[in-house]
Amino acid sequence: MFEKLEPAPPDPILGLTEAFNKDPRPEKVNLGVGVYQDATGRTPTFDSIREAQKRLLQADVSMNYLPIPGAPAYANAVRDLVFGADSRIVQDNRSRTAHTPGGTGALRVAADFLAVHGGRPTVWFSQPTWPNHNGVFEAAGLPIQSYPYYDRATQGIDFAGMVACLSRLGPKDVVLMHACCHNPSGLDPDAEQWKALAELQRKHGFLPLFDFAYQGLGRGLEPDSEGIRAFSDAPAMLVASSFSKNFGLYNQRTGALSFVGQTSEAADLAFGHLKRTIRAMYSNPPAYGGALVTTVLGDPALRAIWREEVDAMRARIAEMRSALVRGLEAEGIDRDFSYLTEQYGMFSFSGLSDAHVNALRDRFAIYIVKGGRINVAGITPGNVAYICKSVATVLKAD
Repeated sequence: MFEKLEPAPPDPILGLTEAFNKDPRPEKVNLGVGVYQDATGRTPTFDSIREAQKRLLQADVSMNYLPIPGAPAYANAVRDLVFGADSRIVQDNRSRTAHTPGGTGALRVAADFLAVHGGRPTVWFSQPTWPNHNGVFEAAGLPIQSYPYYDRATQGIDFAGMVACLSRLGPKDVVLMHACCHNPSGLDPDAEQWKALAELQRKHGFLPLFDFAYQGLGRGLEPDSEGIRAFSDAPAMLVASSFSKNFGLYNQRTGALSFVGQTSEAADLAFGHLKRTIRAMYSNPPAYGGALVTTVLGDPALRAIWREEVDAMRARIAEMRSALVRGLEAEGIDRDFSYLTEQYGMFSFSGLSDAHVNALRDRFAIYIVKGGRINVAGITPGNVAYICKSVATVLKAD
């Protein structure tokens, strides 16, 4: 059965980390993998999470199965965080939330749900997008296309091209949008652009699907949901949330999929089918990460500590953006990198070519994803000078 298998291609991001781990050079820097690091290069466990762990241990919580969509308390906490407790969506009881194995699990549940109950629509991704989006939706048998997003010439959003493309879509199309901290570009629509996109949806009827992996790491917990809330009047919407970054729960695979219907009854109807999709895929979610999130969000004191921790992450990332721009300028590069400070979240398109990326890896042990996307959180006060000097050397060699 498997005699004719060819070697599988490495994952473009996780495969890069494998190469990084094998590199013996002590000065090596990994700017590829999407994991937050603090100023010492360590991926920390939040203080709020440590306290939640203690409370769960003391509570001696049962190891019994969760319901198919997870614990109701988790669903309510996620709903209020994503949409806002005072939003029309919540007040009208139009949303339903399922606990999923990470944000990727949420996307795959959405993909299978759309394949079976959405008439196999075409799913549209931004160009570029997170590479695994393609794999997740292709695995569900859905056709995929892309809409314009990043303009390399201006290092900005090609909003006119985006609007022109989406204006040609209709009810048989799904548009996947990054709610904030676009991965890989770091560029987000502003408030007026989100309103224009929501108006476009009302006019043409495509289904909005949001990937919400970085809430709090862009402009703040509430401002980062601005795009989703602009679509609050849409008759249907899907939101895939991840709590890997903003709770530091990477290996707990804690995420959620929220469905918003036109009415509470419509949300119930769709959610029944989402639960059947989950039952066939993984039956019910792992409990521990969701219990941690619920504990933190449900306690005012812990929630305040957590907000401070998220704010500190966001501030550190912003400072590293500025430090990188200042360092490159100090190296005398005849090129303006100030656009890096206009991007949000952990990732940025550096503007480096694949030839530059290869040279940085081969000569300086600096690992960057093909296309020039960098994880800004991998930059620290201890390595930023080395990165700037290395980039300057490569650029001056052109």
